[in-house]
Amino acid sequence: MVTKAVIPVAGLGTRVLPASKSIPKEMLPVVDKPAIQLVIEEAIEAGIKEIILVTRSGKEAIENHFDKHYELEAELERKGSSKAAILDSVRNILPADVRICAVRQPDAKGLGHAIHCAAPFVGEEPFAVLLPDVLVDCRDTETHDLQRMISTFNQNGCTQVMVEKVAQEDISKYGIADCKYSPEAGNSCKVNGFIEKPDPAIAPSDLAVVGRYVFPARIMSLLADTQPGAGGEIQLTDAMDELRHEQSMQVYRMSGLTFDCGNKAGYVEAVLHYALRHPETKDATRKLINNLSD
Repeated sequence: MVTKAVIPVAGLGTRVLPASKSIPKEMLPVVDKPAIQLVIEEAIEAGIKEIILVTRSGKEAIENHFDKHYELEAELERKGSSKAAILDSVRNILPADVRICAVRQPDAKGLGHAIHCAAPFVGEEPFAVLLPDVLVDCRDTETHDLQRMISTFNQNGCTQVMVEKVAQEDISKYGIADCKYSPEAGNSCKVNGFIEKPDPAIAPSDLAVVGRYVFPARIMSLLADTQPGAGGEIQLTDAMDELRHEQSMQVYRMSGLTFDCGNKAGYVEAVLHYALRHPETKDATRKLINNLSD
């Protein structure tokens, strides 16, 4: 059963500089929560009980956010009922049965290397991987996508890779799944491989990899033996290709919405989307959008 998740947060955040010069990109606020909190809430909603952050020097703010802040909590408590809701939001960021731990990635050797840094914490168990640049919102759907991926893995043991349908003109921006047909949203199908940023004219599908995975423990052994590839880094996709030759692998077509907070335009889109949902900001945000469109 999948109860662990690895979240690599060691990246430099170059696409959102200078905002990420001294603040981890994962801590950039989406309304009143840092982006990483939304990603971890997604994992918890899917049934994850242990979260391993793969981090580096300078990212301590992420760990601090999920730790207790005794002085702040005491001050909010002293102010009584007027600050009760705020106190609750600070004190109960994590459910009591969920644990977060962190491991350092000593060298920037790629996504595959970052994930392998979590191997001692994962052990021989299957696990999910959530890339923190991407937010997934399933609140308007009947299916929680990561939960559905985990459930499918628990049933058939096949690696699950989340994908979404993208426009033809955007295919060359993503890793694209090679599969015989496109499954319905909320369902999985066998995948023959992945092609990185193909020409749309020869792309095998319009299903792009999103940044959510469910792996068997075997991927860690393969990552340990994976040699540096593109850019001199240890690529997750190379280990996945080896795994695919050993056992069946599936893509899961998501039903929710995604927002790429790793770039400026995607981050602004995410902030507006979540601001339109937040009870304290939705009216003002809608008014602002209407005023700007006039």
